Amino acid sequence: MAIPKVIGIETEYGIMVRGAAEWNPISASSTLINAYSRSLNQDSTNAVAWDFVDESPANDARQSAPLRAAQAPIVETHLVNAVLTNGARYYVDHAHPEMSTPECRDALSAVVYDRAGELILIDSMNAATQQSLTGETFVVYKDNSDRKGNAYGTHENYLLDRALPFSDVVRVATAHFISRQVFTGSGKVGSEQPGNTAKGIYQLTQRADHFEEPVGLETTLKRPIVNTRDEPHADARRYRRQHVIVGDANMCQVATFLKVGTTAIVFAMAEDGLLDGVEAIREPVVTLQAVSRSLALDAVIELQSGKTTTALGLQWDLLEKAQMWSDQYGLESVGETSGKLVLERWEQTLSALESDPTSLVGQIDWVTKKYLLEGYMERHGCDWSDPRVAALDLQYHDLRPDKCLALKANPEVLVDDATLELAKVNPPEDTRAFFRGEVLKRFSSQVVAANWDSIVFDTGEESLQRVPMMDPTKGTKSMVGALLDEVNSASELVARLSN
Repeated sequence: MAIPKVIGIETEYGIMVRGAAEWNPISASSTLINAYSRSLNQDSTNAVAWDFVDESPANDARQSAPLRAAQAPIVETHLVNAVLTNGARYYVDHAHPEMSTPECRDALSAVVYDRAGELILIDSMNAATQQSLTGETFVVYKDNSDRKGNAYGTHENYLLDRALPFSDVVRVATAHFISRQVFTGSGKVGSEQPGNTAKGIYQLTQRADHFEEPVGLETTLKRPIVNTRDEPHADARRYRRQHVIVGDANMCQVATFLKVGTTAIVFAMAEDGLLDGVEAIREPVVTLQAVSRSLALDAVIELQSGKTTTALGLQWDLLEKAQMWSDQYGLESVGETSGKLVLERWEQTLSALESDPTSLVGQIDWVTKKYLLEGYMERHGCDWSDPRVAALDLQYHDLRPDKCLALKANPEVLVDDATLELAKVNPPEDTRAFFRGEVLKRFSSQVVAANWDSIVFDTGEESLQRVPMMDPTKGTKSMVGALLDEVNSASELVARLSN
């Protein structure tokens, strides 16, 4: 049986500072995060530190693949890191502010915490602008490209069974990642592909231009469709964390929901052995980019057997298998309620893409953005090559509520504002994020550092006390909520946990 598909989303945001002073993006990102901490009456110099002891980004799932020193991802331990009471990590990654959601048990929870992350970034923008002594305005974009050839990621993470052969992960994931672009793409004006920087086009995704390899470890150069980073943040004997770097940042909640929901189901089906018949794709990188450029959704996908299909054809095949899998195995591994809704919306979305894509305005980003930009072009008599259209493409992702073009389409809301406000400060109750977040709320003065799979306490003893959290499905409210209510200090908590 498939194991629970614990999910997380990491989003690197674009940042711009408008004003007289010159800012580099690292300083701007640090200022943004520190301003948010101060707005919560927290001293960022005394904040709980991120514990890098378990970071191993150079581990490669392809055990036979040697790693060159230049390939190894850099762990930037000197940059700002904040651990939030909702279990999330808010930090500077390279030259971007990044928000990593807490571990979520299903796709709907992932949407909640992804959107709560957006609200925290909005609060951060406002705080940094208000606290500026020289009048700068901080602006953050939830997108994936600076339109100058540089891309930044929106990464997904899924808990997988270590017993699933990685070769199966590659074959199944490649088919899904290439074809799911029809509903995960956030839309893009022009091209940034080396040697092809066409301006007069529109494509489904922002990320496809920037991928060069079918499989690989790197995330910033020679980006692969299937990333091989083997850093489970859990018990490596039992679990694998599949680090997915090929998705777009979505403004539409439905698109985010389908992105993580369908992918969780695909991985669960692979664990249950129901995707052995999914064929490998010939020339994955070329196909990824061809699908992104096919607004008619008819790009030909050639399989290793010589058969051909389309992205919609692959998605219909995966959906049919998912429906049979649900009947046979149930949806417990992806969450019963959320999983049922994923299957329903998956089918509705594929049907709409075949018959009338414009019916998905407010649900699917590339459709929504295209609708808005075509309306502008019709009113102003211009085309895709007009620089004003490229500017509106960027404005679609502007997180400022009064400037955000995506909000003009009244996107469908899956989670209400009250739920989101709670999620900004409270962790999910059904993963280990609950323990992390509640400990930070109750005993932060006695927490020295934290990361995904452990918390380090200073209980006044001669040595620091590390509490491991090696199973993402443990540490839930039902498991530790009563204990946390019974203790009055971190030292008492550690003592109880040691018994």
